[in-house]
This record gives sequence, structure tokens and C-alpha cells, in this order.
Amino acid sequence: MKNRDLTQQPDPIKKERASKMMLWFGIVSLIMTFAGWTSAYIVSSSREDWMEDFQLPMAFWYSTGILLLSSLTYMMALRSVRQGQQRAGSLWLGITLVAGLVFIYSQFSGFSQMIGYGYYFTGPTSNITLSYLFLIAAVHIAHVVAGLISLVVVVVKQLRGKYGPGRMLGMELGSTFWHFLDLLWVYLMLFFYFFG
Repeated sequence: MKNRDLTQQPDPIKKERASKMMLWFGIVSLIMTFAGWTSAYIVSSSREDWMEDFQLPMAFWYSTGILLLSSLTYMMALRSVRQGQQRAGSLWLGITLVAGLVFIYSQFSGFSQMIGYGYYFTGPTSNITLSYLFLIAAVHIAHVVAGLISLVVVVVKQLRGKYGPGRMLGMELGSTFWHFLDLLWVYLMLFFYFFG
């Protein structure tokens, strides 16, 4: 009976379910990817050339706070639009977009600090510890860029009046992905803090 009900649902409900399911498949695959890399990091830490007591650049900690703030502003945007407060929703989305760009900037500042300390991704002064750190952080940045692209799409649609009470799918999907990127970065920071 349940299967019959699913096949007879209106197209918008099917589309919403399919979109959410695809997003979660993507998120689960990203979780598995980063879990694999952090597991490899732990396994590699037994190597003789492993760097001990590496300190993360302060810019990475600042960027963590910025990303947490951006999740809060995205939540405020969703709440505002659900309540029909379009202008406030657009403002919160704009703040989220700026915070995302500041996050990217602070990440590159962190990489610059690492290079300033004499730590490089490759070459004679590099080591496996820093190569992992550069790789994992860079791949996360790439996904934040994807999140920013989706956020720009959400902002444009919001400004065109596409979202409102009962019409929230795109914004909800973008918000879910953004919050995931936020939680992923917090996990990575804690991981490098305790295992670095």
C-alpha cells in the first residue's frame, strides 16, 4: 500500500523527495571521502618523518568562527522567508554569502601563514603531515566554493521572488549543504587539533 501511495504522489512531492535523497547521497559520499583521508592521516602518523606538535594557523580558527556565523545567518534567512519576510531573508542570505567569501579568504591566509613558517605542500621542505593538511583543507575549500555557487543561485532566486512559505525546496537544499560543510570543517579542525 505504501509503494502505491508513493507512485501516486503529485510530481512536486516526488521531485522534492528525489532532490533531498540525491543531496544526502552526495553528503554521505563526502563523509566517506573525508573519513578515508582522516583515517589515512592517523595511519600515516606512525611514520618516522611525521611532524609532531604542528600548530594550526590562527587564520584557520578565525575561519571556523566565520563559517559558524554563516550557518546562523543561513538559518535566519530560511526562517525569515518561511515567515514571508522577503527583505530580511534576502539580507541574511547576502550576509551568508559575504561570510562564505571571508571564509575562503581566511583559508588562503592560513595557507600563507603555513608557507611563512616554511611549510610547503610539496618540495624539499614539505612532509607528509603538511601534505595531508593542505590536501584536506584545499578539497574542503573546493566544496565551499560549490556551496557558494549554490548560495549565489539561491540569492538570485530569492531576489526574483521564487521562494516563500511553501516554496522553499531550493533554499532548504542549499542550507542543508552549507550546514554540512560547516560541520565538516569543525570536525576537521578538531581532528587536526587533537591528532596534529
